[in-house]
Amino acid sequence: MDLLITIGQLVLSLSILIVLHEFGHFLPARFFGTRVEKFYLFFDPYFSLFKKQIGETEYGIGWLPLGGYVKISGMIDESFDTDQMEAEPQPWEFRSKPAWQRLIIMLGGVTVNFILGFLIYSMVLFGYGEEYLPAENAVAGIAVDSLGQEMGLMTGDKLLMIGNEKFERFNDRAVLRAVAINNVRELTVNRDGGEQKISIDNKWADILTRHENKRERLFLPRVPFMIAKLGKGGPAAEAGLEVEDKIVSVDGRPIAYFDEFSTYIKGKKDTEITLGIKSKGSETVKNVTLITNENAQIGVNPAGPTVFYDTERIEYGFIESFPAGYNQGVRFLGDQFKAFGEMFKGNIKVTESLGGFASIGSMFGKTWEWERFWYMTASLSLILAFMNLLPIPALDGGHVMFLLYEVVSGRKPSDKFMEYATMVGFVIVLGLVVLANGLDIWRGLFG
Repeated sequence: MDLLITIGQLVLSLSILIVLHEFGHFLPARFFGTRVEKFYLFFDPYFSLFKKQIGETEYGIGWLPLGGYVKISGMIDESFDTDQMEAEPQPWEFRSKPAWQRLIIMLGGVTVNFILGFLIYSMVLFGYGEEYLPAENAVAGIAVDSLGQEMGLMTGDKLLMIGNEKFERFNDRAVLRAVAINNVRELTVNRDGGEQKISIDNKWADILTRHENKRERLFLPRVPFMIAKLGKGGPAAEAGLEVEDKIVSVDGRPIAYFDEFSTYIKGKKDTEITLGIKSKGSETVKNVTLITNENAQIGVNPAGPTVFYDTERIEYGFIESFPAGYNQGVRFLGDQFKAFGEMFKGNIKVTESLGGFASIGSMFGKTWEWERFWYMTASLSLILAFMNLLPIPALDGGHVMFLLYEVVSGRKPSDKFMEYATMVGFVIVLGLVVLANGLDIWRGLFG
């Protein structure tokens, strides 16, 4: 069921983006009197799942979910319809239109995706606002995972500065972004009452962007151990523990925070332990003995930081959500440009960052949360626009590159040149798709 939810979110998101992207080409093409022969969601080699002829255009859904397309008359594209190109140009064909009109048609798709990305960000902010934990409210500091510990952080540290920027909103992704993308190489923490500088080695840009580490946390807010949810039939439920019970000791050792308990039972599978429990509204400690499961766990979900620390929420009016959404989109795009720069420098490995449909789908999560769905859709819309602008023949950016050459030089590349260039570009794009999804399969089998 979890897998179906993930797949459903991915298919719906990509379908929305593909259809609107193709409408970005379709509408200006029709406005300039250019015939559009096909409008398809997904590709339809040999057959389609659905098709209907309306006027000059066949609308349909293909069976191969690798994108979508509009087939514009008189244009060299992935359909490789060379017979049409050998005939005399007709006034309704793409090749018969002025270069500036063809340029607008080709830029229509990415323009829609850019606008859509900014618009969705804005509407998410308008509809949900922004909730965050002020760093100063996490009075117990951070609970560090293994990656954060290797980087030099310690449980109990209070992060003050990331480079020259004050750490104001508690989020370990801010550290990851700063180190991997912005080349920040120093953190400032309050440790045992005094300030301390932590130097970050250059290797961490590569380590933090490795595929196996993308879901790993550097740190979380340090919180007491209170039960938020009991797993049915788990050791804790069988022992009679209840939601909102607080665990204050384990095997006679006092614990103030969840990370202390987690560290203590690590590796203790099928082991008898004794917990000191405070029930809701009681100061009396009772001892409960249970046996951990095969995963060295007791079958509970601990309460998160929002139970113990006050968060803040920023609400956006309809008008003010637009500049806020635009700024969020610009920051996201800026990070993508910087990440590409780090790849060219060799600080981030392309094979570690590249992922196919499985990697994208996993970012939606196993539960359907509309806020996250729309946030992911906005991000994918901007990524789709960015990737389509790359100057690779067969992508929009490749067509734009040749059209700009035509506008500047006054010379139009020959149809035969465009045919070969599109073929090469198609092979490159197909190779990248195979590589990205092949890496997902490899990670699934051997990761």
